[in-house]
Order: sequence, then structure tokens, then C-alpha cells
Amino acid sequence: MKKQLYIYAILIILFVLYNFLNPIEDKKTDTIINILFASVLFLYIAYIAYLVLKRIGNKEK
Repeated sequence: MKKQLYIYAILIILFVLYNFLNPIEDKKTDTIINILFASVLFLYIAYIAYLVLKRIGNKEK
């Protein structure tokens, strides 16, 4: 489980660094990249939640 949390932390750091250090000048492209990056972050947190629920379900059996 720690591996997934480390990956998630790295993704968040990359997202923040992209937005503060080197955003693209074209607003539309920058918005598309931000939306895609945020979608990946939400998808990954859903994956982590799935793994947690799977572990909880296995412990109850």
C-alpha cells in the first residue's frame, strides 16, 4: 500500500510543479493538460480506494 501512496504523492508533486514552474502559454492547451492531469489523479485515488476496500473485504472472510 505504501507504494501506491508514494506514486500518488509523486503525481501530486508533478502536478503542482507543472502549474507553478512551467505552464504552457496557450490557455486552451494548458487547460486541457490540467484537466487530464487532474483526471489521472482522481482515477488513481479511486484505484487506491478500490485496493483498500478489497483488503477490508478479504479480512472479513
